[in-house]
Amino acid sequence: MSSNTTFGVESTRIGSRRAATVGGIVIAVLGLFAVVFPFFTGLSLSILLGALLVVGALVHAAHAFSAGSLGNFVWQVLLAGLYAVAGISFMANPVVGLATLTVLAIGFFLADGVVELVWGFQSRGEPGSKWLLASGAISLLFGGLLWTGFPTTAFWAVGVLLGVNLLATGVSLIVVGRGAGAASDPEVSTGKQGQQM
Repeated sequence: MSSNTTFGVESTRIGSRRAATVGGIVIAVLGLFAVVFPFFTGLSLSILLGALLVVGALVHAAHAFSAGSLGNFVWQVLLAGLYAVAGISFMANPVVGLATLTVLAIGFFLADGVVELVWGFQSRGEPGSKWLLASGAISLLFGGLLWTGFPTTAFWAVGVLLGVNLLATGVSLIVVGRGAGAASDPEVSTGKQGQQM
């Protein structure tokens, strides 16, 4: 019975390693396409965000009829209208939506940079404070570069950022899938132990 259990656990491990590796390859390839075609990726994200906002508008509108009171009904209808206008705007003119996403990314990088620099200065002398300062400076620099190049950066920034993120995630999943395989393989671990003796 224990051999069946061991076989079941081992086959589950092999399956999860393969899934991580295959998933990592797919995500990395998508990331590579996003980096190569950043404008198309950005437009696709803008349209997708618009569609999600429209779905959110429909959910708010449906929920308005079960809100229970007139006040809740009014707030739900107002939110539905806000979501609908934003979603339709993103889908009708995805370039404007892309510019909006780029401005949000710029704001994120600038805010992230300031927070990490303040945190790094407050924790001077502690382990990792230099990394916080470096990360904060890079975020501020990147946000500043995107801002000075705006609106031209809107055509590529969101797509490249998503692509780099997907590429890094994909590669890390591939490494985890392959690394987990080597670490959990009993033959590999006993072989290494035999070499050490």
